[in-house]
Amino acid sequence: MSDLIKEIQRRRTFAIISHPDAGKTTLTEKLLLFGGAIHVAGAVKSNKIKKTATSDWMEIEKQRGISVATSVMGFDYEGYKINILDTPGHQDFAEDTYRTLTAVDSVIIVVDIAKGVEQQTRKLMEVCRMRKTPVIVFVNKMDRDGQDPFDLLDELEQELKINVRPLSWPIDMGQNFKGVYNIYEEKLDLYTPSKQTITESVAFKDVNSPELEKFIGDKLAKKLRADLELIEGVYPELDIDTYLKGEIAPVFFGSALNNFGVKELLDCFVRIAPSPRPVQAEERIVTPEKDLFSGFIFKIHANMDPNHRSCIAFLKICSGEFERNANYKHVRFGKMMRFSSPTAFMAQKKETVDEAFAGDIIGLPDTGNFKIGDTLTAGEELHFKGLPSFSPEMFKYIENADPMKSKQLNRGIDQLMDEGVAQLFTNQFNGRKIIGTVGQLQFEVIQYRLLHEYGAQCKWEPINLFKACWIESDFPDELENFKKRKFQYMAKDKEGRDVFLADSNYVLQMAQQDFKNIKFHFSSEF
Repeated sequence: MSDLIKEIQRRRTFAIISHPDAGKTTLTEKLLLFGGAIHVAGAVKSNKIKKTATSDWMEIEKQRGISVATSVMGFDYEGYKINILDTPGHQDFAEDTYRTLTAVDSVIIVVDIAKGVEQQTRKLMEVCRMRKTPVIVFVNKMDRDGQDPFDLLDELEQELKINVRPLSWPIDMGQNFKGVYNIYEEKLDLYTPSKQTITESVAFKDVNSPELEKFIGDKLAKKLRADLELIEGVYPELDIDTYLKGEIAPVFFGSALNNFGVKELLDCFVRIAPSPRPVQAEERIVTPEKDLFSGFIFKIHANMDPNHRSCIAFLKICSGEFERNANYKHVRFGKMMRFSSPTAFMAQKKETVDEAFAGDIIGLPDTGNFKIGDTLTAGEELHFKGLPSFSPEMFKYIENADPMKSKQLNRGIDQLMDEGVAQLFTNQFNGRKIIGTVGQLQFEVIQYRLLHEYGAQCKWEPINLFKACWIESDFPDELENFKKRKFQYMAKDKEGRDVFLADSNYVLQMAQQDFKNIKFHFSSEF
């Protein structure tokens, strides 16, 4: 087996997703702790956005550089190279998370035992389903009181529309939490409340043995046996292929804060999670081991260091090996480029890398050459698809507040839209620019960044819109007729595609009924 194939097969690239406050940052931190990437828990700066006055919020936005820069972390664990992408949980940054999901091979979803599945988690799961991404669920905060585990499993199946299979099972919860029975490894993991990494594990193949009572007492032993019997009866065996197809989700229970159940999750994960998978390009399917270097940009972070107007473009390597200073083709420009200082992120250290392999994520210094979705290859014409923009839910007109600075404003809007902060629509009726976002927070971020990074002032004006949908049709006459009838609601997106801006759900439904041959899309990928 060649070294290249070995390198690629030992890679595990995944994202951790959850609703804010379910314990994602804590879990990331504990995984890094096991990988020896950090030596003290608490070393990853928490990037929760505090709900305080706007000015504080903006200060945090300035410092957010660190949480964005380190949202890609790599470390070695038991012979595997693990790349974690930590995603912002806050729903106003959901677009960023959707895009991150295009760059990973699998996902760990963190669910709070008390709160269960929340809105944000549902939306993210839709993206995983769209892409058939394998999912493992980690039920967190078992050291607090929450719902009955069986009820939670039902909720996971209903809300996330996926079959589940518990691979560990909790023994009580809250103050009486005793630990879990690890079904996957047939052992008993006993819980002692502490932040250290010590878990007492006892190999325990036969739960019917009277030994069990010694560890957890009569009542809990009886309940555990009954629960395990029910699990075997109700839930299908874990079939790795079904997991890899994204049809069944293994479930683990634990408490990330107390470092409990995390190593068990990691041990199972490295064994069953996929190594880099083939990626569908428009031209063909690209396989990680066989093909020459190729990759795509899934995230751009502008002005990471405000003193040096620099952007970093995050590149996910899809196939082959990337080498520093080699010539690669920028497909959209059709020209060759070389990169003398590509970086990899390791906890909080950024280091220059000489080589990287399929599955890895590297940062390329960007002076305005990249847009989200750009492809780099060893020379082949390839276009990776699959960086969706979802239909925004909030809209405002953006107006120039300082006529002397219109050039700066336009440049700023262009760059921030390339970065995928929000979406720009130009109304065909009056030529005004409309910004669409998934959350209120984005408008503040855009205004702040335009002022501080581009010296441009913008003001927002209200517009009453319900939804933006991309439209297409195989019947050109009908499309023209629709565009004429809905003239004042038609806009173009940044790529020049037709977008219908419906001002209410009713108007949208009527349009869908009246124009049967027009397809209305709620994501830009079609």
